Amino acid sequence: MAKTTVSDTVRRSVKRYFNDLDGQAPTGLYAMVLAEMEKPLLQVVMKKAGGNQTVASAMLGINRNTLRKKLKQYELS
Repeated sequence: MAKTTVSDTVRRSVKRYFNDLDGQAPTGLYAMVLAEMEKPLLQVVMKKAGGNQTVASAMLGINRNTLRKKLKQYELS
């Protein structure tokens, strides 16, 4: 069985989104897709890191202050 990649999942979701628009022009698509991916990513990583922001930031490859900002942005802190 072939593994599904994140790229495959995003591609299918964006195509489905365009189909659901039924010809309407999308706006703010880039920011919307990033937000839709980023929040669940942060939720899963924080859980895997046991709530430890230092560990989570290392897993994500981002600065701990950046992680804190994003957690606040998505009301996850």
